[in-house]
Amino acid sequence: MAGLPLSELDQPLGQAKRAHAPWPYGRWLWRGLTSALAIVFTGLALYAALKRDPVGGEPIATAMIRERPSAPDIANVPPQPATAEERRGPASANQLETDSGVTVVRPGADAPGAIIITVPDDGAIKLAPSPDKRLVERTRHGLLPKIGPDGATPLQVYARPLGPAPAGKPAGRIAILVGGLGISQSSTSEAIARLPGPVSLAFAPYGADLEKTVQRARSEGHEVFLQVPMEPFDYPDNDPGPHTLLTGPKGSDNLDRLQWALGRVTGYVGIVNFLGGRLTADDTALTPLLREIAGRGLMVVDDGSSPRSLLASAATKAQIPALKADLALDAVPRAETIDRELQRLETLARDQGAVIATASALPVTIERITRWARTLEGKNLVIIPVSAARGFRNPSTTGSLR
Repeated sequence: MAGLPLSELDQPLGQAKRAHAPWPYGRWLWRGLTSALAIVFTGLALYAALKRDPVGGEPIATAMIRERPSAPDIANVPPQPATAEERRGPASANQLETDSGVTVVRPGADAPGAIIITVPDDGAIKLAPSPDKRLVERTRHGLLPKIGPDGATPLQVYARPLGPAPAGKPAGRIAILVGGLGISQSSTSEAIARLPGPVSLAFAPYGADLEKTVQRARSEGHEVFLQVPMEPFDYPDNDPGPHTLLTGPKGSDNLDRLQWALGRVTGYVGIVNFLGGRLTADDTALTPLLREIAGRGLMVVDDGSSPRSLLASAATKAQIPALKADLALDAVPRAETIDRELQRLETLARDQGAVIATASALPVTIERITRWARTLEGKNLVIIPVSAARGFRNPSTTGSLR
């Protein structure tokens, strides 16, 4: 076995294999390869960064954040002598015009070729927000109106103001109350948007989102009334709806029914009957209801639909502000009939000083009233809110339906 090379297992412990001499250029080659790889990876990283950020590599500005110096103690600053400009005092208007290069033409001065532009007032009138916390009380039927501790009433606070007086004395004033709102959303939206702001709106207590709808009407400048369902002569064949105020023994719960209706919404100035031929002719049934209304600071409007109605006269006796409509515009809902009633309304306005009409929120009615309202300025007639009509009635007028 002599002369054969020994394997690693056959070598004696502690005796390593004989090492070969190292390659003299290996160290430099390794360093070069390492540097080349570093350059390649650095380039790839830089490319990837620039690829993700299109504006990468652009110059970067560095801002220094410093604490703002504190304001000087004015009390310890000695007074400075006034400058020449300060001693001269404020510049005159002419001097300011000269310095600025602006020429001002004053009234009475000649201004050849000048054009006077008049910006019309849009007549926007804002109504007081509702509910006013002074004017509501919380009950099981919701927020009910009341007279405030300072004596303010919903009629006074929620009514639409008359606004600036028209130039010259009008030949007559016309108040229109459009009812039946709150049930049909399309008719209600059209009435709110198209009718002039001074036209008052009456809402039935049955609509969905009634509070929201009423507030939208008030935001457009319309004062609001609440229609209260009352028993007609042909009840129950003709039923005004749930919570109708009734006569006779059935009317023992009328106060509760009335409060239910009053609590459906806020921001109204008064109530108007919805139907009610039988109830409004019954003084016994009216008395406790009017007492309730008087204690809540509201006004009463009789829509004039029943010639036997005692509503307005009984309310006046109870010292409640009250009015009775003179005519209904759309008892016959045709355009030519409504136009004829509007012409009649103009005549009554000139005779009585102020006149009140009722109407329903029918599309034809809204369209005819809107068209007619544009002609009133040329006729020296104005539309006023219903709440204001009492102040312009001639003493000799009765306010009955004609």
